[in-house]
Amino acid sequence: MQDHRYSFEINATPQEIWRLFWGKKTGDVIEHDQVRIEILHGGDSVGEGLIRHCHFPVPRYLLSGGKAKSWEWLTEVKLNESWRYDAIGKPLWSQASGWTRLEDLGEGRTRVHFRETYHVFNPILRVFLERAVHRYISKDNDRVIKESIERGLEAMRKRHQPA
Repeated sequence: MQDHRYSFEINATPQEIWRLFWGKKTGDVIEHDQVRIEILHGGDSVGEGLIRHCHFPVPRYLLSGGKAKSWEWLTEVKLNESWRYDAIGKPLWSQASGWTRLEDLGEGRTRVHFRETYHVFNPILRVFLERAVHRYISKDNDRVIKESIERGLEAMRKRHQPA
């Protein structure tokens, strides 16, 4: 099993960051670089039970044209604080779990903590491909997630500025 963790700081409150992630509804589509996330079900009032379908790049040697899919559901949602996702992905049939936690640093700053585990089902493919595929999938996560939050905050703040 692979385990990736990272944290970064953002000039925003946990509530602002929460609105970015949880202001989505059924049918919304989020795209960033080569990643596409479709919200299939928005979950309850705080996002518990949200279901999303993700499309993302993988190494071409998996013979899928460099494309993968995952189906993810969100649980353990704590308003303005944290959530967990579990996913099943292919072409390299796998299971992933991820945890995001928002740590209020005060003065309008938040530290975002992220952890993801990744496990390939087939024991032979696990030995030969799990580490390399997870490294490929995760290589830009740190940068992409931080940039996505920063861009989203900028757009959200522009929408809410008085004219």
